[in-house]
Amino acid sequence: MLKIKLIRFGKKNQPHYRIVVQEARTKRDGKYAAKLGHYAPAQEPKVLEINLEEYKKWMTKGAQPTETVASLVKRFETGNPFPPKKKRPSKKQLAKESKAKEEPKEATPEKPVEDKIEEEVEPKNKVVEKTEKVVATPEKPAAEKTKEKDTKKEEKK
Repeated sequence: MLKIKLIRFGKKNQPHYRIVVQEARTKRDGKYAAKLGHYAPAQEPKVLEINLEEYKKWMTKGAQPTETVASLVKRFETGNPFPPKKKRPSKKQLAKESKAKEEPKEATPEKPVEDKIEEEVEPKNKVVEKTEKVVATPEKPAAEKTKEKDTKKEEKK
C-alpha cells in the first residue's frame, strides 16, 4: 500500500520535511517513489510547496495521504496556507477588562465652573508655611534628677 507522507530533514529544532510517496511499511526516512513537495515550518515565513498535479495523479493510483499531509494540502489549496494570526490579549489583560466591567464607576458630581476657575488660578497643593516656637529648656544635671525622684517617692509614702 502506498502512502503520501512526510520525511523529516534538518537539524535539531529546525525541521524541514519532504512530501513523498512511499510504501507504507518502510522507515520514515527510507527510500521513496516520488517527491511531491516540501514543507519548512521553522522558517519565517513558513514554506509549503506541493505539486498538486502529481498529488492527484498518485491519489488516483491508490496512494493514501496521512492526516498531516491531507491537512497541508487542504491549506495549500486555499491559496493562503498560513494567514497571519490576530493578536489576542493576555490572560492578565482579560482579567483587568472583566474586573473593570464588573465594578461600575461611582458617579462624581460635577464641580461648578467657578470652582474650576479657582483651581486653575490657585493649585490644590498649596505650600503653607508654619512656624512653631520652640523653647529650649536647660537640662538639669543627673544628680539633681535622681534627688527629685527620691523626694517624690518619699512624699508618696
